Amino acid sequence: MRVLYHLWLSPFCRTIRIVLKEKALDFTLKSEKTWERRPEFLALNPAAEVPVLIEPDGTVIADIHAISEYLDEVYRDKILIGINPVDRAEVRRLVAWFDVKMNHEVTENLVGEKMMKRFLGVGQPNSSAIRAGHANLVHHLAYIGYLTERRRWLAGENFSLADITAAAHLSALDYLGDVPWDDHEAAKEWYARIKSRPSFRPILADHVPGAPPPAHYTDLDF
Repeated sequence: MRVLYHLWLSPFCRTIRIVLKEKALDFTLKSEKTWERRPEFLALNPAAEVPVLIEPDGTVIADIHAISEYLDEVYRDKILIGINPVDRAEVRRLVAWFDVKMNHEVTENLVGEKMMKRFLGVGQPNSSAIRAGHANLVHHLAYIGYLTERRRWLAGENFSLADITAAAHLSALDYLGDVPWDDHEAAKEWYARIKSRPSFRPILADHVPGAPPPAHYTDLDF
């Protein structure tokens, strides 16, 4: 059986979960408290980070981008990183935008401060970081709106890893109730289309113990 080591609100793990579902690949989830640095987990990934994917034949792939590229190269029935070099370049550009820029400017400042500090027991959330995260999120929602007003999906005419990556980050933020959807109608309409995909349903079913999501989190019509 294929196994994915993950953390519930990690956008990187959520990305791989959605990719696996889009490609109709069966897998089992194993929650990994990476901060405990278990020797058994370090043997799989010395960086002590999730996601880590173990294939049915025992092959171990670590790192969000290595896993997503591997899955698209090996399981070709549904391509998510573009069908030609130009498309692939745009998908990869946007994946980097959300996994690097948005993660640094928004996700780490909100999910990191509000949830990870709680798990790690390393003090109170930094209010300045949270304010910065909220301010930066507005610009990313506006960019998503800009793209979707000009294209069917973020990277072009086809649903791709770019959409999955952006939605994975936003789903973690939405779990906290931090996304001002009503002020960004174009981004909201795009996200509603993502929420309606079967591959996204397990993400909407997530419940972190002691921290339930807001009522609209699972509502396909917001």
